[in-house]
Amino acid sequence: MALNAEFSEVDKFVAEFENVVKNPIKERSSVYYTGVDLGTACTVVATLDENKRPVAGRYLYPEKPVVRDGMVVDYIGAVNIVRRMKEEIEEELGTELRWGAAAIPPGTDTLDGGAVRNVTESAGFTVTNLQDEPTAANNLLKIQNGAVVDIGGGTTGISIIKDGEVVFTDDEPTGGTHFSLVLAGAFKESFEEAELYKRDPKNHAEIFPVLRPTVQKVAQIVKEMVEGYDVDELVLVGGSCCLTGIEKEIEAWTGIPTHKPQNPLFITPLGIALSCTDEPKF
Repeated sequence: MALNAEFSEVDKFVAEFENVVKNPIKERSSVYYTGVDLGTACTVVATLDENKRPVAGRYLYPEKPVVRDGMVVDYIGAVNIVRRMKEEIEEELGTELRWGAAAIPPGTDTLDGGAVRNVTESAGFTVTNLQDEPTAANNLLKIQNGAVVDIGGGTTGISIIKDGEVVFTDDEPTGGTHFSLVLAGAFKESFEEAELYKRDPKNHAEIFPVLRPTVQKVAQIVKEMVEGYDVDELVLVGGSCCLTGIEKEIEAWTGIPTHKPQNPLFITPLGIALSCTDEPKF
């Protein structure tokens, strides 16, 4: 796949991670940094070495959601998933993963930030950082002026960035789950069947006309979020942005240049891992 010139370094980093998920780098590092992205549709654990380069990872689409609309709804299930993924990576690398970071939808720190942190700690990590998801994504993207839009399974979150600093964050409950619900209704199939069908890029040209109104709803949410701010560009991340053509529709609706890097599913977890340190902040 050709790399997007604007995000060439980001895309290379993502490609490295995709490779180490299948072929972990077992050379010993003095320290490991891990990011835990506890998503509505997919949970990702990404581990970096002392140079902050990918060495191992896991991702899983749980049969039973442990997060809904950005909120933990099955605490024990979430802990078990993250713990199992952690143990599998530890076995591959032959070491213990101690330091971890996590992220939450913007504006949910008083509601659910404690739950996400507690899940990560209960899975065996010492949590050293907890950011909102689009801000975490920008640790990898390094956008100086613009907005990072994280379209996940349950919510759409945004971080507006000015001169490299986050000046506004927000989150609304519309995302990939709603795409699947629309498809299930349109094709008269189960939610689970719609989810699987949606993930296959071969089906995107067929399903996009059905999903266009819901994509436009997401675009309208983003448009309202950025109102009053001078936003040069939108950068899309999150698993739901894997939908082919979503960036063009959002750009047409908002009037703001819109881009997405390669495999946006992994941008936020890798950004979370980049925020991890070996000095707890809590």
